[in-house]
Amino acid sequence: MLGKLARQHDPNVLVGFDHADDAGVYQISADTALVQTVDFFTPIVDDPYTFGQIAATNSLSDIYAMGGRPLTALALVCFPEKGDLEILERILAGGLSKMMEAGCTVVGGHSIRDDETKFGYSVTGTIHPQRVLANTGAKPGDLLILTKALGTGVISTAIKKNTAKQSWIDAAIASMTTLNKTAADVITGEVANQSAKTKKLSEVHALTDITGFGLIGHAREMALASNVSLRLHASRIPVLEGALDCVRARYIPGGLNANREFAECVVEYGSGVPEEVKTLLFDPQTAGGLFISAGYERGKELTNSLNNAGVPGVVIGEVLAKTKPLIEVTV
Repeated sequence: MLGKLARQHDPNVLVGFDHADDAGVYQISADTALVQTVDFFTPIVDDPYTFGQIAATNSLSDIYAMGGRPLTALALVCFPEKGDLEILERILAGGLSKMMEAGCTVVGGHSIRDDETKFGYSVTGTIHPQRVLANTGAKPGDLLILTKALGTGVISTAIKKNTAKQSWIDAAIASMTTLNKTAADVITGEVANQSAKTKKLSEVHALTDITGFGLIGHAREMALASNVSLRLHASRIPVLEGALDCVRARYIPGGLNANREFAECVVEYGSGVPEEVKTLLFDPQTAGGLFISAGYERGKELTNSLNNAGVPGVVIGEVLAKTKPLIEVTV
């Protein structure tokens, strides 16, 4: 809808909404730019504290997906007028725990009465204007790296239907409450004045996170913004425990169907790709992993560095010169 409105022309806007990127970036000085994002949603788990943690992790992710460092956050609260305020306190406490882990200060917020609980944050961070990692810039020959497994959407649906096994719930919650901070630090932490370290960062060509539009949706955005095509290898894509079971049992969230209806037209599958894996490629993720496009040698090095830091980064594909299909999925 924003695209239908009158366009604003501000030379300080380094990243706007033109390419469906993760956050806006606004330059305020020669060496500093603001990174701004907002996200909130309804509960996807029963425990209020855990819900707060997931909401905070998800809100912070877009700052990390631009290569930025989160600084401040404003809480966004929708809560029933006659709701139990102890529940709200636990939600806020859970969110605060993740903000503290990220080194991000909660400076206030806004609340309204609403029959349906919703919670999230508007987060502001900083970044050097020349070190912004947008979803544009992927180059043919790049490796594509994913840092978290897929499946939080279908598992969350199974949770709502009271059919999820505890091990599935534990795996999904562990993923959704793990900040992308460590992964972002590995990607950007080597940045310094030394030319060799700066060169390493420059070889990370594009970055985004996998959230509500699913892997294919965000891969599509990267491909279109970068004017390239992508090849994904289904057998390499990490999957949360229980996710494929949920697909087989038809615990399919509405967002998955919407994602598939919108984006599957740009996908071509090779023979042998399992149907349940095809479905999971469109699963809307909450607080999903980072999706990285990096030069071949840097990509291999980066994957090793992520793994050494405890981040399960996996090479799941490569970038191709622009062709049809836009996204090819092979076994």
